[in-house]
Amino acid sequence: MLIFLGRRLVAMLLTMLAVSIILFLLLEVNGDSVAIKVLGPYTTEQQRALWLAANGYDRPVLVRYVEWLGRVATLDFGESIRFRVPVTEVLWPRLANTAILGGVTFALMIPLALALGVLAGMREGSKLDRTISVGSILTTSIPEFASAVLLTFVFVFWLAWLPGTSPMNDGFSWRELVLPVAVLVLYGFGYIARMTRASMAEVMQTPYIRTAILKGLPYRQVILRHALRNALIAPFTVIMLQINWLLSGVIVVEFFFAYKGFGALLLEASLNQDIFLIQACAMVAVFVAVTTQTLADIGYTYLNPRIRFA
Repeated sequence: MLIFLGRRLVAMLLTMLAVSIILFLLLEVNGDSVAIKVLGPYTTEQQRALWLAANGYDRPVLVRYVEWLGRVATLDFGESIRFRVPVTEVLWPRLANTAILGGVTFALMIPLALALGVLAGMREGSKLDRTISVGSILTTSIPEFASAVLLTFVFVFWLAWLPGTSPMNDGFSWRELVLPVAVLVLYGFGYIARMTRASMAEVMQTPYIRTAILKGLPYRQVILRHALRNALIAPFTVIMLQINWLLSGVIVVEFFFAYKGFGALLLEASLNQDIFLIQACAMVAVFVAVTTQTLADIGYTYLNPRIRFA
């Protein structure tokens, strides 16, 4: 296990290093382009040359990259071009907002999807199975912007129960969080439920489960102690991937409801060509991605002890 963890840690670091090189080559290697984005397109060539010299862009590329990587490692991403404040002052509050949105969504979506998937898999071919399967396919087939429009029409304009936007201007509000969470849960739970259903149905047909049932073991014990653990191996990867989606893949939902989260920040940084903010968002997103994949690999060893990492 220690060898496996060491290899995974090395793989994480190499992935982060590769991403940092790509980001630097795309956004930082051309000093003139950086100067234009920072100072504006109407500055003179002399003004840009003075700025480049003052910020060390006249030095060799390798030296600049090492210094840039050192600043990134200490979470010094520079100053945001769009907000005119250090990037961290904008990044961490937005990341916290998305963590709240993602955490609530995760807490509702995962138990719901697993419960429905297990119920459908236990009764393969039944009316309950067909109902859950059709409902899962239907919700997953509807994109977020469509369900956001539908839910807004029903709960904001028709019933007038909920606010139409979620800027949280007056502090945290559960009412403003309901619609974004509902849209994300509706879109995300169906895929996990279908994966769980297929895995559970396959496990229920295995000889050891049939033998346990024929021996008279309590059905509840067979499901919870034997079938469920093995059925969760396949959906576990999908569940871990949902973390990456909830971090940077919810741009549409955050933008639609004016929710000030990480996804909306990444979109705003891209539209305004805020290269320093884009760099920070990209590095954070990649760090979360490689971390969740490492946790997924570790989780496999507990769900299936037969798996061995050489």
